[in-house]
Amino acid sequence: MSTIPFSVLDLAPVPEGFTPSDALANTTDLARQAERLGFTRYWLAEHHNMPGIASAATSVVIAHVAAHTSTIRLGSGGVMLPNHAPLVIAEQFGTLAALHPGRIDLGLGRAPGTDQRTAWALRRDLTGGGERFPQDVVELLAYFREAAPDQKIRAVPGAGLDVPVWLLGSSTYSAELAAHLGLPFAFASHFAPDMLLDALAIYRDRFQPSEYRATPHAMVAINAIAAETDEDAAFLFTSAQQAFVNLRRGMPGKLPAPRPMEGIWSQAEQAMVERSLACSAVGSQATITRQIARFIDQVRPDELMIAANIHDHAARKRSFEIVAAARDALSAEAEAA
Repeated sequence: MSTIPFSVLDLAPVPEGFTPSDALANTTDLARQAERLGFTRYWLAEHHNMPGIASAATSVVIAHVAAHTSTIRLGSGGVMLPNHAPLVIAEQFGTLAALHPGRIDLGLGRAPGTDQRTAWALRRDLTGGGERFPQDVVELLAYFREAAPDQKIRAVPGAGLDVPVWLLGSSTYSAELAAHLGLPFAFASHFAPDMLLDALAIYRDRFQPSEYRATPHAMVAINAIAAETDEDAAFLFTSAQQAFVNLRRGMPGKLPAPRPMEGIWSQAEQAMVERSLACSAVGSQATITRQIARFIDQVRPDELMIAANIHDHAARKRSFEIVAAARDALSAEAEAA
């Protein structure tokens, strides 16, 4: 096994009994801890009309977190580009890069990050959003190049700044586009694992070297819920399981407190959740170290993105401490091999 970077994906969860202000304070605190623990990136995701997610204004949250950290890379996992004009995103992330040089990533997705009615409220026009995604990505990339002297439209700030652009996906579509454009790629296997191996194979096999990357770089997301014992971790994981059931029932809400799942889900719902959350490491440090090692051996990612929706903030921080210890143990093992 080779040593790979570990990063953090934060949905800024709003736990039951708390407010978005509490969630954003928790995000800032967790980002500072992630920096201390040596995680490489801290990404936030764009979702809308979700009572349990506080990062809808993703670039605003990134700016706040960046102001309260100093070294960790901050970025979007991701910005849903069909919701925005490419120039607006170039200006937003150009501004972030001007304020925090060398620390800003821009991950792009083509889903709306919400339901269709909310997507209409965001865009006022649903025609061609996803279909325009490749053209919008190319336009956005152009805004980050040095502006030509006679260029009529430019991103200020943005032009000439170092803002690595990633493509995100849960299918083979963005994998193929990332390979064609020579961009790094991140796969959302923490909630949609079915096409993971196919997407990675397509990305690696078809990757075309570009001005952005000479070689492919694939980041893969996994849920990692850690505690002192396997039983404690499994109990914490029930918050994410409940949230997934509620979402599939069309009743998204705040992140539920953990509770036994008996009587909460049907057999069909349990099977659906277990399949959707199959890329998960849940347990004590020894257990998740084995599980993460097995996952890395099977998938061979270039980087691992850790998601952990845990209701109690202290337990969430402790989980990332244990994950960092697992990462360090795997690194030591790789160096000794």
